[in-house]
Amino acid sequence: MTETAVRRGRPGYDQAGILEVAVAAFNEFGYDATSMGVLAARLGLSKSAIYHHVASKDELLELALGQALDGLEGVLLEEAASTGDAAERLAHVLRGAVRVLTDKLPYVTLLLRVRGNTEVERRALARRRAFDRAVAALVVEARDEGSLRADVDPGVATRLLFGMINSIVEWYRPGGAEGADQLAEDVLTVAFDGLRV
Repeated sequence: MTETAVRRGRPGYDQAGILEVAVAAFNEFGYDATSMGVLAARLGLSKSAIYHHVASKDELLELALGQALDGLEGVLLEEAASTGDAAERLAHVLRGAVRVLTDKLPYVTLLLRVRGNTEVERRALARRRAFDRAVAALVVEARDEGSLRADVDPGVATRLLFGMINSIVEWYRPGGAEGADQLAEDVLTVAFDGLRV
């Protein structure tokens, strides 16, 4: 086959390419309002061509949410999340959460918008709650070892930390004035200067 013959027709999509377009549509219109017809039109493909890569819209959602959750859970598995004092481990996890958010911005945005309307969403929310509980345990441990203030409820502190981090999806734009690493350091400065003893 000649190079010209290979280039004919519409550009092909692999599963990752279809997923990227689907996540953009889910974020723009909402998951429930995005039909496979909308995705087919955006991709310039037939619905059957999409089904060659995934079995359903639910599978696309599960794959998308997995991108965000796998990243967050992966931070907890890193060596720095399990060695050192609790405040250092907490700082590592918060840095990692910011890194995942900036690296997987559309996927994390989607995760933060799910409400548990489908079984896929409920499973994702359960994984997200497990991550939140792991971070809350680090906050308690850091407080108990004297690294964080004892007069701030650890549950409230955890919610405030993630409220601050999760709000990044609303305004952060890759390639802006501040890179992801500096953004993570800014989050830690605000969080720990307000929480340290």
